[in-house]
Amino acid sequence: VQLQASGGGLVQAGGSLRLSCAASGHTFSSGAVGWFRQAPGKEREFVAAISWSNGITRVTDSVKGRFTISRDNAKNMVYLQMNSLKPEDTAVYYCAMRYGTVGSLMASTRVDYWGQGTQVTVSS
Repeated sequence: VQLQASGGGLVQAGGSLRLSCAASGHTFSSGAVGWFRQAPGKEREFVAAISWSNGITRVTDSVKGRFTISRDNAKNMVYLQMNSLKPEDTAVYYCAMRYGTVGSLMASTRVDYWGQGTQVTVSS
């Protein structure tokens, strides 16, 4: 399985970005794909995840109402729409996948596959 993340960049506070994760190497009829982020000097933390099969989502409290995760099964793509960005959202964002439930993807230690990171920088 390969995960390719893209869409990061520099944006002013209050702005928006959309991250994309292209998945390949397997038939994605099961499992969950999501996003983690890691700011300098901090641990990697869960952001959001979505089930490939039924679209159930999980979003961490700090981004609820601002970030939306979605998927396109036909294209094997997962997206993270980030609105009302804040400087504290600045981090490297990683795409991740696990052959399990959406809930089971919420711990970085349970990730089966990682993509490379994409930098998101929000200026104040």
